[in-house]
Amino acid sequence: MGAVVKTPLETFRSRQKQRGMVRVEVHARKEDAALLRSVAKALADPARESDARRLLIARFGGPDAVGLKTLLASAPLEGIELDRPRDLGRPVDL
Repeated sequence: MGAVVKTPLETFRSRQKQRGMVRVEVHARKEDAALLRSVAKALADPARESDARRLLIARFGGPDAVGLKTLLASAPLEGIELDRPRDLGRPVDL
């Protein structure tokens, strides 16, 4: 039995994965493609990453990590019946 040989693309992608990088596909207008590429390069470059990330978060906001508890606390509950009758199951003769 021969050893399994990885293709260069598989090797590249596994190295990128080890570095914490992921592939992202974006659909954009043709005139915006160069801009998006430069933003992606800035985020991938360790020297410019923090500045680029800070600028983008300041302009567009960061990812809002909201937990279930916070979502439930902020949900409008007017008109929702939260009490339910206690169900003891079906009667069983022993």
